[in-house]
Amino acid sequence: MVIDQSIIRGPTLPDSLLTWAIVVLLVVALKLSHIALRGPLAALPGPWYTRFTSAVYTYYQVRGQAPPYVHSPHAKYGPIVRTAPHEADISDPVAVQNIYRIKGEFLKSPWYDSLVLGTPNVFNATDPNIHRRHRRLLSQPLSETGLRPLMPIIDGKIQKAIEKMALEMKDRGAADMYKWWLFMATDIIGALSFGECFRMLDKGRKEEKTQYVVDLESTGDTFAVRAAFPSLTRLLRKVPVPFVGPLKRLKSANEVECRTMHYAHESLQWHRRLVEESPETTVPTLFSKFYHDEAALTAREMAVDAQAYIIGGSDTLSKTLTYLVWAVCRHPPVQQKLVREIQRRLPLPGQQMAGFTDAQVRDLPYLAMIGGRRLPAGATVTTSAYCLHRDPVAFPDPERFWPERWENPTKLMKDAFMAFGGGSRVCLGLHLARLEIRLAAARFFHRFPNVEISTLEGMSDEDMEAQWFFVLTPKGKRCLIQQSSA
Repeated sequence: MVIDQSIIRGPTLPDSLLTWAIVVLLVVALKLSHIALRGPLAALPGPWYTRFTSAVYTYYQVRGQAPPYVHSPHAKYGPIVRTAPHEADISDPVAVQNIYRIKGEFLKSPWYDSLVLGTPNVFNATDPNIHRRHRRLLSQPLSETGLRPLMPIIDGKIQKAIEKMALEMKDRGAADMYKWWLFMATDIIGALSFGECFRMLDKGRKEEKTQYVVDLESTGDTFAVRAAFPSLTRLLRKVPVPFVGPLKRLKSANEVECRTMHYAHESLQWHRRLVEESPETTVPTLFSKFYHDEAALTAREMAVDAQAYIIGGSDTLSKTLTYLVWAVCRHPPVQQKLVREIQRRLPLPGQQMAGFTDAQVRDLPYLAMIGGRRLPAGATVTTSAYCLHRDPVAFPDPERFWPERWENPTKLMKDAFMAFGGGSRVCLGLHLARLEIRLAAARFFHRFPNVEISTLEGMSDEDMEAQWFFVLTPKGKRCLIQQSSA
């Protein structure tokens, strides 16, 4: 009799592995099915695939189209939609105000941990105690009162940027305001944080593409990749692997963060030496008072907060001003009304410029800035400003560029306006941002009342198609303007 040895030995190794693989897959499938169909967010509406995976959201996030993607299901399913197995997005202004209320605040999600390189800063700290401590120490220098002594620095950089635009228009036929706003914002935050450092307006040549400029322009998309793949990003910091294909972007993201951290550390050290050598003549900064008080903020903590200032104080402002001017110039009636208001209330170019201050600008009404379902503990809730600002109840005809809607804002409009966040996590630099936007916009249209979007060098609306990475970025990374020929 011939005995089948396979019966005696049992399954071969490959068969055992296959069996275990099937078991693991079944367990994972059952777990996903339970989360999808019986989990705490099971009752929320949304596209069917959001019950099982966040891969679709990640895909749009990496492409820079996450806000429009999230906005789409709200139109179909309402103000609360499921966007991933453990996540929901809320576009209801009342519910959002509840989320951002100061007392009993919701914690920042673990998503922000992907942005931390060792030491958390005032922006990405998920621990409320760490955030509260940093904010308490840093908020006064960035308050309206704290910024008042720094107004000459801020206004000086704004005026220099506008004159640089005028020179470039004369020499080139058009000026790239995207470039000049970026240089201006970078020099302002550099001067306020480090005394004087970057001098981007003086160099004035984006074409030379210094590593610093490259890093500034790439922070949005590199941070988006890091946020999309946080676990892999953290792993690649510790484990050397061949950087091929998509891994190159993760490597680049880590390198950009390391370099911006280095910029911040070196700049603080540079200014600290100036303070120690010439305390009477050195201009104070947002960090000066902490140099000899490490019980308040250590050198490392100052560096990570300064890094957040570099990114938050340059990229966001420059793009906001670029889209503001672009939108105004594409709507001649709006531009004409704004210019009339500026010219009526402010001196003509070249006349009494010393009297042209932010105090005058902030009173210009047309230019002023104005600010059901149970969700269980552990669920991640997102609130998209993109969706809130397109709420048709709060903002009738929301896609229309119509500044007049803010002449008599309703409470619902104010509640839905979340450009700077809200509650205890409201943007630390909002007073600086509003000041810069007001003054820069007023000085720009005061200097260039008849400016228009240029078509030189193939400039078109396609260049301004928005990409939503960490911050909104124009696709062409440029915006050319010229004096009107009319």
